Parts: sequence; structure tokens; C-alpha cells
Amino acid sequence: MAGTRTRRGTGSEQSRTARAAAIAEQLHHECALLLELYRKKETFAEELTIGGDRLVTVPPLSSQLSSNDMLWRLYSALQQCRNLLEHAIGREEGVGNDRNRTEYESQKRTVSDRLGHLLESTRLLLADGAGTAAITPDPNNTEIDGPVNGSPFALKLWIYRIFNELEHWTLTASKTLKDLHPDGAAPKERGTRGKARGRRTRR
Repeated sequence: MAGTRTRRGTGSEQSRTARAAAIAEQLHHECALLLELYRKKETFAEELTIGGDRLVTVPPLSSQLSSNDMLWRLYSALQQCRNLLEHAIGREEGVGNDRNRTEYESQKRTVSDRLGHLLESTRLLLADGAGTAAITPDPNNTEIDGPVNGSPFALKLWIYRIFNELEHWTLTASKTLKDLHPDGAAPKERGTRGKARGRRTRR
């Protein structure tokens, strides 16, 4: 019976990992769309590149890390992304023109909501491992609050950097979670159905 409980726990964890990976993949698409909508709204050139250090600061996600350590670093990065997004939303009031504003604002809400879902899914995965899923404090980064006395254009670039961070880290989350659950749920379901058909044939 103990062995059965272990297998069920592993299956439940794999199911949660598959769900988190699916959320991360969809969120990455949503963040890429948000970045594109913002670029068009502010009429930034497609080849615009942003310099400076990354706004999200976590140690590298190395393949040498345990799954739990990798999840902790990913969770920290995603929390910092949410903090940055909340700062951007608070600072953006009155910035830019109204063209494409409705779709853009709707997309921001979609990204914010889905990011919350991904954080909760990742927290549940951490609860399966060692330690406690504690809240990560804001990073010690002077750029998190954005330009203090800069021009409106500097603020727009800072928000653009935040959306770039979101696009980068949600892609990282999608790849990392898929690596932690490479088979996914669908192949397991197909294998189970195949075994069931085999048993019925023998009967």
C-alpha cells in the first residue's frame, strides 16, 4: 500500500508539472503579444534593442541543479516579473496615446492573471519537494521602480524592458517545466488505453 501511495503522489506531481508547463507555454505567447502591442502603441522600431542589466536577478538555471532548486529559482524569477509588471501598471497611467489602447489594456490584464496562475502552479510543485514555498522579497535592484526624474520616453523604455523580461522568463519557464516533465500527460493516457484494449482482447 505504501508503494501505491508513492506512485499516486508521483503521478499527481507529474500532472501538476504538465499543467504548469501548459500554463507557461500559453503565457509566453500572451507576453509576446503584449510586447508587440506595446511596441506598436509606442511606435518603437522592430529592431529596437534594450541595453543594461537584466531587471530580474536570479542565479543561472543550471542543468546541474536538482529539480527543486531549479523550481525555486524559476519561482523567484516569476515573482520578480510579477512585481515589475505591477510597478509598470502603476507607473503607466497617462503615458502614450490611445491608439490600440483597448486591446493593449485587455492583454495586460490577461498576462497579469495568467502569471498569477503560473505562480500558484509553481508554488504547488515546490510544496511537493523539500522546504516551504516562502514569498521571495523584491530584488535589491534600483531599477525596479523605474526612472525617477527621467523623461516620458525613459519611462516607456523601462516598461518595454519589463515586457521583454516577461517574454524571456515565461519562455524559460515553459522550457524548464517541459524538461521536468518531458513526456506530458497525453502519451501516458494513450499507453493506458492501449493496455486496456490488450486486456479485453485476451479475455
